[in-house]
Amino acid sequence: MLRHLLHYGIHFIVPILIAIFFFRSDWKKVMVILLAGILIDLDHLFATPLFDPGRCSIGYHPLHSYLAIMAYALLPLFKPTRILGLALLLHIFADLLDCLLM
Repeated sequence: MLRHLLHYGIHFIVPILIAIFFFRSDWKKVMVILLAGILIDLDHLFATPLFDPGRCSIGYHPLHSYLAIMAYALLPLFKPTRILGLALLLHIFADLLDCLLM
């Protein structure tokens, strides 16, 4: 239960809090971008089986690969991609924590 609360809390509640507290002037736009980080889970559609509660996403799915994560880590270094990079890294952090709690 704690695993799922943390996982989905980081996916959905933390982005809203980050947007409100750190991006006050543009919080709505930032919130949408941060929440859109969940879209990298579309790569789960290519997995067999589609859903496996015991599978760690990190290193398994293409958009959760180590190469992709390295690319996501570069995005916050550049102002135009800073928030997108934060969104993707926040998503990866949620999934990593989920893997550690399995």
